[in-house]
Amino acid sequence: MSDRLTSLTADLLAAAAKAGADSADALAVDGTSVSIDVLNGRLEQAERSEGIDIGLRVLIGRRQACVSASDIKPETIRAMAERAVAMAREAPEDPYIGLADPAELARGWDLAALDLVDPSEEPAPATLEEDARRAEAAALAVDGISQVQSASAAYGRRAIHLATSNGFSGGYGRTDRAISCVAITGEGTKMERDYYGDMRIHGADLDSPETIGRIAAERTLARAGARQPKTGAFPVIFDERVAGSLVGHLVMAINGSAIARGSSWLRDALGAQVLPKGMSLIEDPHRPRTAGSRPFDGEGLPTRRRAVVEDGVLTGWTLDLASARQLGMQSTASASRSTDGPPRPSTGNLELTQGAQSREQLMAEMGTGLLVTSMIGSSINPNTGDYSRGASGLWIENGEPVYAVNECTLAGNLRDMLLTLTAANDARPHLSRAIPSLRVEGLTLAGN
Repeated sequence: MSDRLTSLTADLLAAAAKAGADSADALAVDGTSVSIDVLNGRLEQAERSEGIDIGLRVLIGRRQACVSASDIKPETIRAMAERAVAMAREAPEDPYIGLADPAELARGWDLAALDLVDPSEEPAPATLEEDARRAEAAALAVDGISQVQSASAAYGRRAIHLATSNGFSGGYGRTDRAISCVAITGEGTKMERDYYGDMRIHGADLDSPETIGRIAAERTLARAGARQPKTGAFPVIFDERVAGSLVGHLVMAINGSAIARGSSWLRDALGAQVLPKGMSLIEDPHRPRTAGSRPFDGEGLPTRRRAVVEDGVLTGWTLDLASARQLGMQSTASASRSTDGPPRPSTGNLELTQGAQSREQLMAEMGTGLLVTSMIGSSINPNTGDYSRGASGLWIENGEPVYAVNECTLAGNLRDMLLTLTAANDARPHLSRAIPSLRVEGLTLAGN
């Protein structure tokens, strides 16, 4: 399949040159996905999709246009190139677009070290169905679970190839295997639900269906009898499963596109303290068996490990070529790319420095406050960092959970919040964002 994708991108570039493009890049993606849902021990739904998508970006001077298709016939490729060139001629000029300097392009990489493809055969639908059944049965076996809303198992395989008219050509593949379960307790207005799921690059690393069903059930039962908490200022612990959202807000604020527009609450924070001293945020695109790993970025630049935040200090922005040129900086090889659009800066694998304490020890130190396990909605002011989100979880008194919480709102300012973080030691290292539970001091809770 790699040879086929290589040939397709080469054909796209040749068609672009023939149509009159000054330069171009092409992306081909071949994907297969299978998903199985069961309900009450029987097959509920089975889906399979497979196909190839192709995308072409052409540049004429400082103008660009992107086109995509899922048809790979030669006449389609020819028409795509002609359409893209016609569109580019009418596009507005952008002084910052353009391909990479050929000297900066990735040359050779170790795909084996990334270990992104499970060599095992694609699992049969019956195997996935059995995984989902076992997860459902495990959840229903836990006393207090009234029903399972869904139990699913899935498999995916994806290969990409990127080529540019100035000499880059490279590709890689990735697989994934997943199981998930959503359990319900109670009935009517007293109904509560929660979930658990796991996804791995290699199926052999996946949590067992029994573990997934059991954890989904335990999380659901912990939400029984939920009510609103007290209103006031309290410490809040973001459970590991939602703590990544805090880091996500930071990552969005240092995205080169936002910085170039001047629409970020961290636009003046380069070189400033944004996390507590001793805490670092590392992007590592070369972690083995991790979903966000890749040998090169969406513009063909070699990816590398970098400290986004080091010892609490913000070290740089997340940049693709265009945002780097606009800011007078160098790309951080952070371009992402889809078949239907130009490159954009984004982060992949992230790891936040873990603390020495467990989540339970953070709760004991907190005394009274909220453990957040689920979040809904979002109101984040991108210019000021003012933060407001709906949350549910567990109310903590004397360091122990005393009742489940729902229908409350958390409010604060992200810049202040991030400076008060205390990290637990419970990050899951196989996740693309390995973020532990995080305690934030003095958030405003709006409850009853």
